[in-house]
Amino acid sequence: MMTTHLSRLASHAETILNGDAIEQFGALCIRDRRDGQMEVLLITTRETGRWSIPKGWPIKGLAPQEVVEREAWEEAGVKGRAKKRVFGYFTYLKSLEDGRQIPSFVEVHLVDVRQTKKNFPECRERKLAWVTPIEAATLVREPELKSLLRCLEKRSAA
Repeated sequence: MMTTHLSRLASHAETILNGDAIEQFGALCIRDRRDGQMEVLLITTRETGRWSIPKGWPIKGLAPQEVVEREAWEEAGVKGRAKKRVFGYFTYLKSLEDGRQIPSFVEVHLVDVRQTKKNFPECRERKLAWVTPIEAATLVREPELKSLLRCLEKRSAA
């Protein structure tokens, strides 16, 4: 039997209800190609190599969009401007160094990419892929992130 995303999260319901889940901020980096087609940036995670978006922990003294801009730089070499307005949310199970998994709620902000650099802090630890939102939706695992990417595709087609 195939395990679904919701069934994996269900075993952590008590953690979520007790308020022990974690919060992160994610960068959905977007740019336009010369032909006008929108592209989004996916990166691989360091632990499992699955496709995702740059994300990180809250940083004291920084607004969520500033955290997102910092994570986009550190994890993907992106320089850009993050929107203040939240684009959406997704959940996933974050693997901790001690082997435990804990639910993470990710607040996603769009980042308009102005520049990309080949050398950035985590350049040797991750792979990057610029793909259409629909291609990205087929590559990521999290259903809510897939949905956000599909919404982005509909928005760009309009």
